[in-house]
Amino acid sequence: MRPAIRFLGDELIERIVSEGRHIMCKLGIEIHNDTMLSLLVDHGVAIDKNTNRVFFNQSIIDKALVSAPRSFKLYDVLEKQAVDLSGFNVNYTPGSAAIYILDGKTNNIRRPLANDYTQYVKLMCKMNNIASQSTAMVPADVHEKISDSYRLYLSLLFCEKPVVTGAFTIEAFEVMKNLQVAIRGSIENLAAKPLTIFSCCPTSPLKWSDVTSQNLIDCAKYSIPVEYISMPLSGFMSPVTLVGTLIQHTAETLSGLVMSQIVNPGTPILYGGSPAFFDVRYETTPMGSISTMMIDCAYNEIGKYLGLPTQAYIGLSDAKHLDAQAGLESSMGATLAALAGINNISGPGMLDFESCFSLEKLVVDNEICGMTLQMIKGIEPKEDFPSQPIFEELLKEKHLLISDHTLKYLKGEEYYPGKVLSRANRSRWEEEGSTTISERAANEIDKMIKQWHPTLLGDDIKKELTQLMEKEAQKYGMSKLPQIN
Repeated sequence: MRPAIRFLGDELIERIVSEGRHIMCKLGIEIHNDTMLSLLVDHGVAIDKNTNRVFFNQSIIDKALVSAPRSFKLYDVLEKQAVDLSGFNVNYTPGSAAIYILDGKTNNIRRPLANDYTQYVKLMCKMNNIASQSTAMVPADVHEKISDSYRLYLSLLFCEKPVVTGAFTIEAFEVMKNLQVAIRGSIENLAAKPLTIFSCCPTSPLKWSDVTSQNLIDCAKYSIPVEYISMPLSGFMSPVTLVGTLIQHTAETLSGLVMSQIVNPGTPILYGGSPAFFDVRYETTPMGSISTMMIDCAYNEIGKYLGLPTQAYIGLSDAKHLDAQAGLESSMGATLAALAGINNISGPGMLDFESCFSLEKLVVDNEICGMTLQMIKGIEPKEDFPSQPIFEELLKEKHLLISDHTLKYLKGEEYYPGKVLSRANRSRWEEEGSTTISERAANEIDKMIKQWHPTLLGDDIKKELTQLMEKEAQKYGMSKLPQIN
């Protein structure tokens, strides 16, 4: 039996969804994109042109829910299936778009550079429990106008895993789409075997900007999957109650769903988000808050009730270093998310309110992910009945270390972490240097990056990717791309 957790009953889910839909229709959603407004008018939606407020109707919401796919898959750069976003399947991906990196050598934060990003991508090739990459940090040594496309370029160049990404400008989308088409060979092949998911973020309360609305339009046009990242802040930019925040999240997310589906019915989507329970004491948005985690798991239940695949920013920490708080918050979030069956869990590697990335934490979080993936396999009998023969052998041999039953099931019954976690007794731990988890993580990073080997993507495609990126960089005065090791 697969273990599971629930926070909402079906009756409460129905009331939350009904209220969210009511807010969409009666109070409306503010949308600042002329193309989207025109499309909505064409589909019979009422609009207040003075305020750009769109008043949806129940019919168009129903149609969008019918046309949205129940699931979809992601494929790596070599067109192999890598991620299955269906049912209660659980997949992990790192957190995204950190503006700082925690330098493992100095233990201080600084702005990341292209070389940091390249190290991260090479490391991701070795993260066996994390199914996809994300554009995890923003290099400071490239023009801000190409920071989105440059991160995707490096990810596709140095690692074969699919990528969770996004565009912070309207202009960036075109080159990001072209980078993917260069790998797939055609727009049709890209639609058939998606390589990325784009994050599209409404602005709380109840608003979509020009940029994010255009991102929805552009992604839908090419059948590029999107995840809606609604970010209500309980007690600040949404009601303080968890139910009230869930109502707002529902309205913001369903409005994005309608927008995608009217552009291109059948566009793959994830019912996602990155809400937080606002901490009025410090004026912060703690991702490690238990209430934040409960909201994430609860809206996942709403998404599944609506028949949609889900996503959440959970399993990350607000700690400033790789310390006990980081382990506590990250492991609790990852565990709850796995038990809830969130399909795409965004968080490994992230610290400090989603603003700082740590390679050392990524390596540790990979082990947390491995444990939770083992956990949701549940407990099933494996030649345990009748049990008498096994116990007869135990009584006879005084151990079962080399029994046929042990050798057959040993590996499947436990998750064995790598060297970053110490399971040695104290004397052996002392003999091996009395290392801390941070020190062991740093050692593993060095080994893994040295073991990295180039992807199997063709050299001609790699050359085309670089040419596309160089051309884009030249538009913004960069004569060459940063030199990377």
